[in-house]
Amino acid sequence: MENQKIVQIGGNVEKAIRGEYQLDVKSILQEAWHYTKQSRLSINLGVLFVMILAGSIGMYLVEYFGGYEQIQQDPQSLSLISLVITLIAWPFLGGVEMMGVFHAIKIKTRPSFVFAFLRRGSWVAICALLVSLLTNIGFSLFIIPGIFVGVSLSLTVPLVIEKKMSPIEAIVTSFRATIHQWFRLFAIYAILVGLLVLASLPLSLFAQSDMHVVGMALFIIALSFLIPFYYNVKGVLYREIFGLKLLATPQDNIRPDDIFSA
Repeated sequence: MENQKIVQIGGNVEKAIRGEYQLDVKSILQEAWHYTKQSRLSINLGVLFVMILAGSIGMYLVEYFGGYEQIQQDPQSLSLISLVITLIAWPFLGGVEMMGVFHAIKIKTRPSFVFAFLRRGSWVAICALLVSLLTNIGFSLFIIPGIFVGVSLSLTVPLVIEKKMSPIEAIVTSFRATIHQWFRLFAIYAILVGLLVLASLPLSLFAQSDMHVVGMALFIIALSFLIPFYYNVKGVLYREIFGLKLLATPQDNIRPDDIFSA
């Protein structure tokens, strides 16, 4: 044990709340793209698992409540289905978010990481529900408050998992930290949205032709890059803003199990 040491990587919560960090939009995107080119499989398979899980649950619940036509006439059932899917899917999606964080500190990931943080799953699900509720309230007031809340609270789930914060504490901490560099964060997410729009162009261009299958194939290929890119961007942002503490040997043999609450 005497050969082990604690290594601080990136920022920390106290400095983040005081705004003592910098975000270089170009550098963050370039670094995240580098990790995306190195490996996309683990995040893509993790997201695919969550999509299949959520889709299966959704289909079962739709049938349980009487089918799609019945659901369309019953907004309460639709809200309940959305709530159940969120509660079940987000504990696994939290593992996908942490893959991006691991990539940002140069730890290799596996698809099985979607199961690695289920012990914090209830807190992750509650956090996701609260963030969704706050964001929806913002959008119901006007689109700008919704965007503001969505950007400000985009890093709450890793705080719940890695820093072991409660959902409320993570929401407050994320807001207090991200407010200092909000416009840079917005610029990064706006670029990601722009890339998604560009990736979807083949769908609309080929929708009314015999090449609609080609359009769908191009869109899926683009998503296989954009989805890991999105989570890697969030991972780099989390490292730069909140940082992580790792237990390392002299050979810097760092493992996922060696991550401490910073």
